[in-house]
Amino acid sequence: MRVLVLGGTSEASALAEMLAADHRFDAVLSLAGRTANPKLPSIAVRIGGFGGVDGLVDYVEREQVDVVVDATHPFAAQMSAHAIAACQRADVRLIALERAPWAAIEGDDWRHFSSVEDAIAALPDRPVRVFSGLGRLSLDALEAAPQHHYVIRVIDPILRPLALANFCIVTARGPFSTDDDIQLFKEYQIDVVLAKNAGGAAAVAKIAAARALGLPVMMIDRPYIPERPVVSSVEAVIDKLAEHHASPAKRGV
Repeated sequence: MRVLVLGGTSEASALAEMLAADHRFDAVLSLAGRTANPKLPSIAVRIGGFGGVDGLVDYVEREQVDVVVDATHPFAAQMSAHAIAACQRADVRLIALERAPWAAIEGDDWRHFSSVEDAIAALPDRPVRVFSGLGRLSLDALEAAPQHHYVIRVIDPILRPLALANFCIVTARGPFSTDDDIQLFKEYQIDVVLAKNAGGAAAVAKIAAARALGLPVMMIDRPYIPERPVVSSVEAVIDKLAEHHASPAKRGV
């Protein structure tokens, strides 16, 4: 059975490895190409966009894909919306692998925002020391409040100049530990943490570190994604694919 995995997350990589070991499936992992030197699984990999809904429909039909698994980042709302529309048009089943969001617990000081821009606009007017776990795509938004000192953690080096007077770049790839992030926040005397509610274990350390140090977290809530079939684990995806493999006549969303 032909499976297209829309990836870019640790869950997508784990799923790709499981599919590689299962003779029932012929899988391809699709990556957007935003991360340099990604860890590649043992299945076929394509890198780059599809060209919108039309391009994804063309690919699915040309490659005779039976099931699309959307295992993209929870904030990749446009890609997820394209997957929903393309699967409906191509009459191909869609399964979304969606990790649960983080939930605040006792000791957390979260301020909720619907966008990165809103969170940054809510920072104090006076300069503060800000840890940004928002990634490279949010650099423009940081530049809208240049009075702060930013500690920006990214996977790949930032190659363009930033319109910020005070910042430092921490290049690192998760998963991170709580102890390491506590030490990082102490070293840079962080006052506030910027984070997207990505969920999962790989980047939760910054949330736990903020809790331990009593730091406020400017939490960007997840974007809206239209209704779709969702599972919460790699194993559940395999189970759904196995059901579909056993009943190929039940093709469709």
